[in-house]
Amino acid sequence: MTLITSGLDPYTDASVLVAGKDLSGQTAIVTGGATGIGIETVKALAGAGAEVVIAVRKRDLGEAAAKAVNAAVGAERASVGMLDLQDLASVAAFARAWGDRPLNLLINNAGVMACPLAYTADDLEMQLGTNHFGHFALGVGLARALMNGAEEGRASRLVSLSSIGHVRSAVNFEDPNYRHRAYDKWAAYGQSKTANALFAVGFDKRFADLGIRANSVMPGGIFTPLQRHLPQPTAVIIPRPVSQARRAELAVTMGPDGESPQTRAKIHYSSFEAVSPRARGGGGPDAPTHSLCTSFRQFLTASGRPVDASSPAF
Repeated sequence: MTLITSGLDPYTDASVLVAGKDLSGQTAIVTGGATGIGIETVKALAGAGAEVVIAVRKRDLGEAAAKAVNAAVGAERASVGMLDLQDLASVAAFARAWGDRPLNLLINNAGVMACPLAYTADDLEMQLGTNHFGHFALGVGLARALMNGAEEGRASRLVSLSSIGHVRSAVNFEDPNYRHRAYDKWAAYGQSKTANALFAVGFDKRFADLGIRANSVMPGGIFTPLQRHLPQPTAVIIPRPVSQARRAELAVTMGPDGESPQTRAKIHYSSFEAVSPRARGGGGPDAPTHSLCTSFRQFLTASGRPVDASSPAF
């Protein structure tokens, strides 16, 4: 495996990375693109000329974000698409509505973190169901569109946002949905982020020869609405407990809107995976991703949903 590095420091603004890049004629989808890392990714891509769909479940937030981005870039390049990753029927509807239209970039950015125990519309643990299975279904559902967006010498890209929080848990295949074990919100989050990383590896392995490269990215410690379930949002930036003194030191970076001044700076990690030629390698460390694909196929079958066993996704 070749280590992919950006050559930039943690505070380099995304605008520096996309400077000189012409994404005119390219189309991108950014899930959760109305706030935090998502909206800054949208702004960076739109600023480079791409047409960007902000995929969200709250239309008002999406429309406000699109308006802000379009004003910032001076062109109508951002639009809104309705998508609820907590409901696989919504994911399927989004993919059907998109159809086979060429898609160049899919940024799987949306997520939930450290929430109380809850279940999705499909009876999956909320963090795994939203962060992994929702994006899994979206990526597979849009695979044909991504293949159609590939050009000679330029693959389409899927970017999966993971987290250093993945170190908190592997995927528990015996009880991924916390039916029989005590719920731990951080272990559940870690499990979902491990799944995000493995998904990128598996997707790249299956679709690289079909014109799609996939990468996972750890964007860094950033204060955004992702921390809505935390009484102390500073806890998110480090995967292990820190001293109260250090926590207080970190807290001073919080802005009044819940986002850190470094949000725009650190977004270059997502933008790097989306546009940099150095991120063509795909995936990450080899891993047993077939189990993730098989477990999802079994879930779909048990739920009475049609499964195309011949799909390269499986």
